[in-house]
Amino acid sequence: MGKDFFRGRRALITGGSSGIGAAIGAELVRRGAHVFLVARNADRLEQAVASLRALPQDSDRKIGHAAADIRDAEQAADALKRCEERLGPVDLLINSAGITRPGYAEELPLEAYRAQMDTNYMGTVHVVKAALPLLIPRRSGWIVNLSSAAGFKGVFGYAGYCASKFAVLGFSEALRAELVRHGIGVTVVCPPDTRTPMLEAESKIRPFETAYLAAKGKVLDVETVALAALRGVERRRFLVVPGFETKFLRFANGVAPAAIDSMFDRMVRAAQRQQNQLGR
Repeated sequence: MGKDFFRGRRALITGGSSGIGAAIGAELVRRGAHVFLVARNADRLEQAVASLRALPQDSDRKIGHAAADIRDAEQAADALKRCEERLGPVDLLINSAGITRPGYAEELPLEAYRAQMDTNYMGTVHVVKAALPLLIPRRSGWIVNLSSAAGFKGVFGYAGYCASKFAVLGFSEALRAELVRHGIGVTVVCPPDTRTPMLEAESKIRPFETAYLAAKGKVLDVETVALAALRGVERRRFLVVPGFETKFLRFANGVAPAAIDSMFDRMVRAAQRQQNQLGR
């Protein structure tokens, strides 16, 4: 599509104060887009905006932000309204806000299941629902939803997180089918573990088996995921799976899911043996 594909586009990014959302925002600014960040933490949000404004950019580039909790539909809609007031008509919507709370399924509080579903899935739904009445009459625009490798393969220790990310993937598939007739595109991104503040925090509370499994996989940088996401939009791709290992997992799980389950089960048993030897 060329390096100018995103020049002049107006993008709203949820979860834009850190991690993948912030990396996508920075890359879009470098490519000449107008960017509006949305996140809950006002201090981190202002720091992220300051970082964007420090990047080399055209004098007419617009950068804005709004502190909002997308778990609340009214706050999500208000953030979108403020974005359009600042940037003009939005044509790129990136839903990157997310949380995770690993734990054994029987020990994980119901509140943790609800919190992950409310943020990861319903937060995405709230923003999309607010945007569709604006995008559909314009017959243009693109929606990018962040799911996860845990959105197409259930992983030990992530019962709540996987459910929420499976929901994002299914929602995105249905959206793609419905929005074609309106000229609106949809991309869903399914990265593996990525170096973010969220990963750093949840790594400290993972079950031993989950940490063992995670250590066997490659961790990607946020810049790698951001570039893969934007490349997917440029190429009009629905599904973006960054990283060779993650692509292989998706393929193998599609053709031989029982074999993948058996492999993971063996790894979990190995982790448990190691845990017993360590006396944990």
